[in-house]
Amino acid sequence: MSKSLGKNLKSTEESAVLVAEDITVAFGGFVAVKGMNLKLHEHDLHFLIGPNGAGKTTMLDVICGKTKPMSGSVKMADGTELTRLKEHQIVRKGVGRKFQAPSIFAGLTVQENLTLAAETRRSPLQAIGIRRYGKMSAAMEHVTLQIGLQDRVDARAGALSHGEKQWLEIGMLLLQEPRVLLLDEPAAGMTDEETHKTGRLLQEIARERSVVVVEHDMEFVREFAAKVTVMHEGKLLKEGTMAEVQADPKVAEVYLGKRRDDHAVAATN
Repeated sequence: MSKSLGKNLKSTEESAVLVAEDITVAFGGFVAVKGMNLKLHEHDLHFLIGPNGAGKTTMLDVICGKTKPMSGSVKMADGTELTRLKEHQIVRKGVGRKFQAPSIFAGLTVQENLTLAAETRRSPLQAIGIRRYGKMSAAMEHVTLQIGLQDRVDARAGALSHGEKQWLEIGMLLLQEPRVLLLDEPAAGMTDEETHKTGRLLQEIARERSVVVVEHDMEFVREFAAKVTVMHEGKLLKEGTMAEVQADPKVAEVYLGKRRDDHAVAATN
């Protein structure tokens, strides 16, 4: 092997932030994920799509430790095996997870919610007591600008719009400085304007860390996905750019609702 080829291979391996291999998950007699592989690279904005029940959310659950697989491995770039760790340990290794419903403290202000996220090593009461009346840190100011809530820091979280609540929770995760961010349908229930703003936010976040998004809104995926993985019946069906995924006859058949012959006719027109 030439030195240049060896160097390129090493560089490719080093760029992988997280690698999930041969993941299988079963609930009772139902196998939700079957030998699934997923590789996440630096600065990926990687969308997981597929029909309901394809195993997308289960894959996120495995990565963050919420669900333990029957078999397979999930490794960080430093070789840490995440399947052996508890959820809070995985968070400390740099994996942040956002579920579909926003998880915020409705009775606290935006700033107080961000404070709790920033002071993860303290108890909630200690964190609020320390910074409730103080100025925001530079990191908090940066995040509030990033999520577009710089003019809402004193507003109660419960009074925010649905989109603003989602952005606040994303901001709370960013303050924990994850290397990998897992998001489950972050644009669900948003207005068109909020959806577009969320897509731009994810693109900005991906400049600093890697992002995996489970999403059903195909217009959202088409506009913002850099890389797409299609799952079907718990397995990898197709991976590539959105254009490559859309052009695949099997994807069209099982996910987009088109038959192979319809796809062939469309391709000739």
